[in-house]
Amino acid sequence: MANVNISGYGDDLTVNGTRIGDLSPQGHEDIEKKMGGRNYSPLENVVVSHVQDSSTLICRKPDPNDVNAYIEEELMDGLCCYSAVNQGQLNQTIVDAIVTHLTKEKLPTVPRSIRHKYMSAFLMAATAVTEMDRIVPKVAGVEAPELMFKLSRRWGYKVKGIPENEAIVVAAKGNFHGRSITAVSMSDDSVAREGFGPFLSGIELVPFNDIEALETLFKAKGERIASYLAEPIQGEAGVIVPDNDYWTKVRALCDDHNILLAMDEVQTGFARTGANFAHQLFGVKPDLMGCGKAAGGGVLPVSFVAGRDDVIDILTPGSEGSTFGGYPLASVASVYAIKVMIDDNLAECARTRGAQLMNHFDDIKAEFPDKIKENRGRGLLTAFEMHDSPHLDGHTVSVELLNRGVYAKETHHSTVRVAPALTIQAWQIDNIAEAIRDVVKSL
Repeated sequence: MANVNISGYGDDLTVNGTRIGDLSPQGHEDIEKKMGGRNYSPLENVVVSHVQDSSTLICRKPDPNDVNAYIEEELMDGLCCYSAVNQGQLNQTIVDAIVTHLTKEKLPTVPRSIRHKYMSAFLMAATAVTEMDRIVPKVAGVEAPELMFKLSRRWGYKVKGIPENEAIVVAAKGNFHGRSITAVSMSDDSVAREGFGPFLSGIELVPFNDIEALETLFKAKGERIASYLAEPIQGEAGVIVPDNDYWTKVRALCDDHNILLAMDEVQTGFARTGANFAHQLFGVKPDLMGCGKAAGGGVLPVSFVAGRDDVIDILTPGSEGSTFGGYPLASVASVYAIKVMIDDNLAECARTRGAQLMNHFDDIKAEFPDKIKENRGRGLLTAFEMHDSPHLDGHTVSVELLNRGVYAKETHHSTVRVAPALTIQAWQIDNIAEAIRDVVKSL
């Protein structure tokens, strides 16, 4: 019989004699490295303890006088779980809805083999806010592009008439759609792909924001291409914003060649970029759209695919499913995540605070042109890229920002993303920018 003894809550949570509240940051790191899969590389010497407000975390750092102890400090959240917490940590409206549901309605989970009343609320709210015909609920963010990939293939065979097993899905170089086999098959990131082959066939990659390359591929293989599946703005690649007319030209090409436009808005959706969904910035509408992250309000994992009636309609019972996709509690969380986004006008918040942050970035670039190469962003999905020099290291910046009470994270060595909650205040943006300026100056 397994020897597992669990008791207590919070810091008193004790597992087999080890009280969580007694662990130092090093103690947590030791347990992760010994017992966990090393698929992430968290910032060193810091452990988040709890939330103070919508944009502030309380973290534990090593006590300078006792390596086996810790001190607690405030940490400004400049990443908000890669845009999963757009509505702010523990948004009161969303939390109240979930608590009320659990304590009064008492319906956390039922399978999709029986209907529950909250599914209707979720479908009505989600179709209304996305301006799409149908919704397919899922759970993890990666499940959204995964389903769009499947839908593209089946639509290609059943509607477009592509010969069986010959459908092509086009993706953009530099993309990030997750870490499933489908996602890494579409990726050109060697770290994500190493040791996981063989990969899915029927995938073609084109450079992002290169309409000529896409047109050439469509002309050569368009009869067998089912969809172009891409992020409207590439996040993991370093917040790569395409030309203003790129997506209008892509939309026209897709229409000309009868190819679906499938947009992955898992990170760019839910007001992050200054519009409810980033494709709206470019004046286009996709045929399929994948959402996740902030779709659950930062409290529960929720994702979904929204799309045209005739595309979603190709699904039949048994051809797609998810045990927790759209379960009652998740449906409630997502309905109120949508409510907060609309009622609090988070898109306008993102535009206002994003413009403020980008102005700071431009000032820093003007002051240190030998260090800052480029600033990029829309709304509060922002990044600054440093020149490719050994002393301009993104991880060093992340660690130094941590020492100044700001949480941000590098990508691709010399780029640092900053994407705080959309509820962040003006003075907090100023504080983040001042910390960045101090760090850049010190490099």
